[in-house]
Amino acid sequence: MKPNVTYPIAKDTPISHLPFSPAVRVGDLIFVSGQASVDATGKLVPDTFEGEFRRSVENLRKVLETAGSDLQHVIQTRNYIRDPANVARYNELYREYFSAPYPTRTTITHCLPPALHYEIECVAVPKS
Repeated sequence: MKPNVTYPIAKDTPISHLPFSPAVRVGDLIFVSGQASVDATGKLVPDTFEGEFRRSVENLRKVLETAGSDLQHVIQTRNYIRDPANVARYNELYREYFSAPYPTRTTITHCLPPALHYEIECVAVPKS
């Protein structure tokens, strides 16, 4: 049996001009592409690490809502941080958006271009 695959998107979903979907829902799993500090048109919004973190997670929240989920239903995150000096602040900010029991998590540093401080992607399940 082939799983049901959909590509949820709404007019206020942050978009990219690159060739990828913001989210793909396969059955009861939602895969969200990397969300960075961009506006609704996909234009990069440079900021401090904290500002980019918050905008990226808010973009993640919007994509999840469009797909029928939310931050409380995230089961895994992958996080990309340009400067490892920001890891301690990242952990503090992360706790504002995610709570125990935490999603599984991978964090990679030294991996973003100079224009970005932070990016996040996730796997989630739909809200019940």
